[in-house]
Amino acid sequence: MKKLTISLAVFGALFSLGSHLAHAAPDWGNVPKRDIQVFHPGVTSHEWVMKKSEHSGRTGLVKGESCIGCHEGKNGLDIDLKKLSSKDWEPVGAPKTMIFPVSVQAAFDDDNLYMRLTFKAPADSAPGASREDASPMHEVKVAVMLASPQVEHAAQQGCWAACHNDVRSMPGADPKKKKYIEHGELAGGVFYDYMQWKSGEAGKGATQVDGYVAGERVNKGGKALIKAEGENRDGTYTVTFTRKLAGNSSDGDLSFTPGQTIPFGVAIHTDKTVWRFHHVSMGYTLGLRAPGDVKAIKQ
Repeated sequence: MKKLTISLAVFGALFSLGSHLAHAAPDWGNVPKRDIQVFHPGVTSHEWVMKKSEHSGRTGLVKGESCIGCHEGKNGLDIDLKKLSSKDWEPVGAPKTMIFPVSVQAAFDDDNLYMRLTFKAPADSAPGASREDASPMHEVKVAVMLASPQVEHAAQQGCWAACHNDVRSMPGADPKKKKYIEHGELAGGVFYDYMQWKSGEAGKGATQVDGYVAGERVNKGGKALIKAEGENRDGTYTVTFTRKLAGNSSDGDLSFTPGQTIPFGVAIHTDKTVWRFHHVSMGYTLGLRAPGDVKAIKQ
């Protein structure tokens, strides 16, 4: 009986170790990278994107074409940065670094989805006026928004559907109004699953957000995000999100399965900026053993 007890104890320890290893972080060295670029959007909004007289690409979007289908080429994004940095498009003054690259990787196992973003954070993202009425606490914030199938144009535009003319920090807008989706409704499944890593401030550790964006942005309530981790090595940040594949929409969590293609967008605040003073991606798709701009591999 004593030998049996010892054997069972050893078996239990090995089983526990095996279970832990089965859900360990991916071997990122074997996960392909997809380089994207994020840029400062100024005061461009969803309304601007969808207004034909302002944005000639609106015709293509209505037909189902994607933003990157028009703007992304072999040499990166083809966008008019000079126009975006003008006073008409950024009234308080544009950052010196208008665009920078981000490496995106993704993997999944039987239970979890892993997303990893690597980038060198510019230190010149904050025009003086962008700090008005704000209390910047975090040097860097990194967000990923994963869209439900019911969010119109999400696969084409990324998180642009959540940026409107009347949200705070837009010219003449309501200083209390946060991002939202037009006709967004959690109960109806029209929302972005929103996760964010915040670097923290002096004397305080990093924090994470597991929320959603529907009729308004809510920075809590989600239960699928297991952890968001970040590392800064000489100005180069590596941020990794680990979240469950399973999720309950009533919590603002999407549920994913292999064979699915998921629209997503990325937003990065650097230099202690807040609100719209960030760099954003266009719309991309994540493929879980399925077509996608970023391929999530099974590990």
